[in-house]
Amino acid sequence: PSGPLTSPKPPRGPRHRVRTALLVTLALLLSWAGATAWAVNSAWSQVGRVATTPAAGHIGDTSGRNTLMVGSDQRSGLRKEQKKKLGTGSAEGARTDTIMVLHTGDGDPTLLSIPRDSYVEIPGHGMNKINAAFALGGAALLSETIEKATGLRIDGYVEIGFGGFADVVDAVGGVRMCLAQPMKDAMAHVDLPAGCQTLDGKNALGYVRMRYSDPEGDLGRVKRQRQFLGALMGKVATPSTVLLPWRLHSVGSSAATAIAVGEDDSMRGTAEAMLGLRAVSGGTGHSVTVPVSNPGLETPAGTAVEWDAARSAALFDALRTGNPLPADVLPAS
Repeated sequence: PSGPLTSPKPPRGPRHRVRTALLVTLALLLSWAGATAWAVNSAWSQVGRVATTPAAGHIGDTSGRNTLMVGSDQRSGLRKEQKKKLGTGSAEGARTDTIMVLHTGDGDPTLLSIPRDSYVEIPGHGMNKINAAFALGGAALLSETIEKATGLRIDGYVEIGFGGFADVVDAVGGVRMCLAQPMKDAMAHVDLPAGCQTLDGKNALGYVRMRYSDPEGDLGRVKRQRQFLGALMGKVATPSTVLLPWRLHSVGSSAATAIAVGEDDSMRGTAEAMLGLRAVSGGTGHSVTVPVSNPGLETPAGTAVEWDAARSAALFDALRTGNPLPADVLPAS
């Protein structure tokens, strides 16, 4: 007779299958978390650093956290063909096309736009347009100028240049905007029809830069910049970007090599600012502009923007103290 018969193994029960499924799910989650952490850390390691501390140091703490966000016309690093494609020109140095302060940490976030032609005192240089502070002393002098003009302590800093802005827009596949009117401006190299369309990096840069053909000039550009920034953040924050590590790495690397932050800024503080910006773009929070009394003030520095002294002081005081914003600075609902 043959050897002893062995009993067949009993079929594995449902508890075993559930345990196996849980182990596989856990392994996938750990792999996803590791890949996401790699994508984030890889991007952060590529971010540039700039000195942002005023020569005399920052003013005392004010309520919440204030992150200065600057779009500069920095052209360094752009090849000749890139300058031609983007229509940046070849001016030396750097100025600020966009100046915003994101206020977070004591209620809903507030994105404060400061017209670049605002006529203010630049410490050590007298009265001038506020964007001259960046040209004269970089991020540190611009931070000091804003602290002096608003009484808000600048706690963080984010800067993006011409080429970097276009790269980020292209990395997310363009941004859809709806134009009520055709838009044509030779200085900004933009020629767009009316209607809804997806703007690539080149056209997006022209869209946010254009002011000479805008009836509202610098103030009209400020409105478009806020509008586009909201749409861009909405595109960046989609699940197809943030939940796919390889996609997050691609977009993050494009953004990281295009931006600079303060030399002492942390990844956590910068991330919190980005979350606040996303909240504002999603409708949770406020988006306001410094109140203006005269958009065509004649000065030795040329035509500038004069702030409404009383209304701007009330706005800055509310941000400094964490109180509700004055109703007259909020957009009409």
